[in-house]
Amino acid sequence: MIKLKNDNFYIDLENGYVTSVVSGGTELLAEKSHLFNFRVRHKNFSYAEYSSVQAKNCTVEDKETDTLTLTFSGFPDAAKDISVCVTLNTVNEQLNCGVSVNNGTDGMIEWIELFPVVVQPLKGDGGECDGEILFPYNEGALIDTLAMRAASKGLKYEAPEYPSIGSYGIFPNMICSQMLAYLFSDGEGQKRALYLGAHDAKRGVKQIDFCECGKGVKLIFKYFCGVEFGEDYQADFPLVITTIKGTWEDAAEIYREWFSENLPPRLAKISENSALPEWYEDSPLIVSYPVRGIHDKDKMDPNALFPYTNALPLVDEIEKATNSRIMVILMHWEGTAPWAPPYVWPPYGGTENFNSFLEQLHNRGHLLGVYCSGFGYTLKSNLVDDYDCTENYEREHLEDAMCAGPDGKVSISRICTGQRSGYDICPASEHGREILAKAYEPLLKSGVDYAQILDQNHGGGQYFCYSSEHGHPPAPGAWMTKNMQKMLLEWNDMAGKMLLGCESAAAEPFMGNLLFSDNRFELGYHIGRPVPLYAYIYHEYLRNFMGNQVSCPLPKEIDTLRYRIAYSFSVGDCMTIVLTPDGRIMPNWGTKVFDCCPDKLQVLKLIKNLTRFYRNVAKPYLYNGKMIKGENVCCAVAPFGHNLPEILTSAWEAGGKRVQILVNPFDEYKTCTLGNKTVQVPANDAICVEL
Repeated sequence: MIKLKNDNFYIDLENGYVTSVVSGGTELLAEKSHLFNFRVRHKNFSYAEYSSVQAKNCTVEDKETDTLTLTFSGFPDAAKDISVCVTLNTVNEQLNCGVSVNNGTDGMIEWIELFPVVVQPLKGDGGECDGEILFPYNEGALIDTLAMRAASKGLKYEAPEYPSIGSYGIFPNMICSQMLAYLFSDGEGQKRALYLGAHDAKRGVKQIDFCECGKGVKLIFKYFCGVEFGEDYQADFPLVITTIKGTWEDAAEIYREWFSENLPPRLAKISENSALPEWYEDSPLIVSYPVRGIHDKDKMDPNALFPYTNALPLVDEIEKATNSRIMVILMHWEGTAPWAPPYVWPPYGGTENFNSFLEQLHNRGHLLGVYCSGFGYTLKSNLVDDYDCTENYEREHLEDAMCAGPDGKVSISRICTGQRSGYDICPASEHGREILAKAYEPLLKSGVDYAQILDQNHGGGQYFCYSSEHGHPPAPGAWMTKNMQKMLLEWNDMAGKMLLGCESAAAEPFMGNLLFSDNRFELGYHIGRPVPLYAYIYHEYLRNFMGNQVSCPLPKEIDTLRYRIAYSFSVGDCMTIVLTPDGRIMPNWGTKVFDCCPDKLQVLKLIKNLTRFYRNVAKPYLYNGKMIKGENVCCAVAPFGHNLPEILTSAWEAGGKRVQILVNPFDEYKTCTLGNKTVQVPANDAICVEL
């Protein structure tokens, strides 16, 4: 048995298993766990998976003080000539785990999963957990039961495979940060956290996730190696493991400290970033709507907000009611078909009225943005009958630009299949890059202020491709991150001061390229409780907007929009409303029946009050401040389930001051306690309390 010990925890290893992880006198393992697993893919397209416990041999070497090197060999079958080396270094109250694979076969090391420990024993049939998991999924969520995720539509756990789906627990994609934490109470009732973080400055592709496993929940860190057949693999970064006293913010602090010393390309603090346009600090109100139909699968006839200039009276009305600078973000504006990438230009109806709308918005001091749909190649639209690119696809041999599976074959895309049928472009192929450049260059040079260029590509990542013909390794890996950074930099140069963004807010390696995105925190309600992990780690560097709130699971019969606006505002993002063609406010995008719309006057009143509060009080904090751990706030529970507090709160540090902001989205004063103080928060308003 091997014992690893420091002041925070001890870990036992035996026969390829992790047999114990103890912190604060509390055993964290629900059952013994493999030290690692890995997959070998063969040239005949088959694959086999192996684990540390299958190795016949394990040698242990003390290379230096506090460092152990464990070499596993003698795996069965086709992996008999593979050895896996795990280094374990105990330093600064944390364990640094490194891994490398010596591949003596002609197979390919597709992925290796390190320290997949099974924690938190499950209770009952509902999958309730003894603790909580901090999950960097769609900007952050705390999960205390597996049942919510299992019951969700489209957000269930799935192991990643080709062809990709958008909701995998993949970094950089739906997962924004390279960390997880398991939060628990020790035997003395102290709050603690088990922290796992891949401190990888190159930010290669990883599955970072959790799933039910045996008696508990497995925490997953799976590295996609991106190597050639017969090639070795070495991770040039550690998986950092430690335990600390504290809450999710304390776990996030570990990662934030590493991040601040290892910034991705082109990223600087907001206060120092010359790439940002002047409007960024104004916190514009996002006003979004379609110009065709009223939802994504509607008949795509023009509605009352087309031609584009028809919306100007509504924009004027909202400006007057809120005293806000406005950014209009158009949906269903593409001249081809809605959500049918990559070809979007010219705009529906041509450029004349579109450009007139842009000019008149600018004359009013407002802004214009558009939604786009990323890296799909649409053969046929399901919404516009005459949009069919089949002939072009075949004539120009575009199949060689599409993401391919391990067998080299191209499969139909699984992204937005209700709206379109087609494939996923591989932007690492020369032909794929050419297609995307040709499609998006006119938009990038159009003079609009913002383009959500990678809607459907959550976090800004590309999809899995195994092609051996594209000039990249024939399996997912760090090459994907490097390629995206290069291509997005080219787009940034072409776009000038136009900002680019993606769905779900930019994952870490692309933050310097995608500085304003659709932060869909509401998806966290499907799996647990949203927490502002994204803002906590990254807000000094970029901000986002609330997004169109599609798929919000909060009850439709109760108006929850103001609550969600308050949440978004409190974490430093720009507020958003989505309009119907007749000028009402939707509960969220995707609504098809409007028998329970939010009270427009009350929504605009809240936005007006929060805009004033931002300008007069909160701007130093909510614009480019540093989020900190605040005082506990005790208040009543909001009247729409999910055990959510009535008052939204966040704490900040800026200019030598520390404050806590409290937002009340309801129609009456609310009383709460902030630490040991009793405070009142006005209706539809916010207050700022010095700490």
